[in-house]
Parts: sequence; C-alpha cells; structure tokens
Amino acid sequence: MPFWSKMEFGDPALPKGDRGKGSFDDYAYDLLPKNREITMRLADATPHQDEIAELADTDADSLFTATPARSLDQERVDAPIEVRVFSGRRVSGVVGVVPRGLESVYDEAVRRLDGRGDKPRIPVAVVHTKHGWRVDLLMGRTK
Repeated sequence: MPFWSKMEFGDPALPKGDRGKGSFDDYAYDLLPKNREITMRLADATPHQDEIAELADTDADSLFTATPARSLDQERVDAPIEVRVFSGRRVSGVVGVVPRGLESVYDEAVRRLDGRGDKPRIPVAVVHTKHGWRVDLLMGRTK
C-alpha cells in the first residue's frame, strides 16, 4: 500500500467536518483522475454558508471554478487556494479552499484544461450535508 493512501489531507485546525475530502488514490501518477466520478470536497466552507446557499439555487450544469492555478509566488509560501465559483455571469465570493496537501491536484487540473485550449474551469456541485452546505469539485470531468 502506498504511503500516501493513509495520509490525512486538510488543515487539522479546522473542524473534522470542514477539512474537505480527497485522495491521491483517485489519480494516476500524472495526477489525471482515474475516472469521471472523482470529486474533491473543498475545506473551510462553514464561514461561507450564505455564499454557497445562493449557488445551490443555480442550475448545477452552469457552475464552474473561477480560480486560476497558483502562481510561483503563492507556491513558494504555500498559500492556500481559495476557490470562487463562476455561475453564468457572476463570480461568487470565496466558497472554500482546496484541502491542504491536494493543491497540486487542483493546479494540474487547471493547467491541463488551459493547455488543451479549454477554459480553465473545473465543474462544481453544491451539496448539503449534516455539516451544512459544501462544494464538490468534479475533478473526474477534467480528464
């Protein structure tokens, strides 16, 4: 079993229900999702419940990330990736952050989309859990 399969991702300072979800086991060695069903749940969504609830009323097929890949300066200081959502003509405020440790997966997906000439936007699903509203990135659709 690879060493990373038991690693916990996310910021331990956040409540357990708000650390996000994702696993390197869902991706091939080149960080390409293994199938179209792979998702990544954003962390730190609790403070952004009003913003996410507004998005829940939007047509699910029109929600995409509006956050570019990190710059080299941001990577140097290990800055968290704050995610905003594009819905039609509007860009939301921050709805969460990429779980700590999975930033490379997010960056690679955005760069892959941009490199092949697509808009660098990852499809998004808004879900309601027992911990409140959460945002899932539909990473498998970037394949």
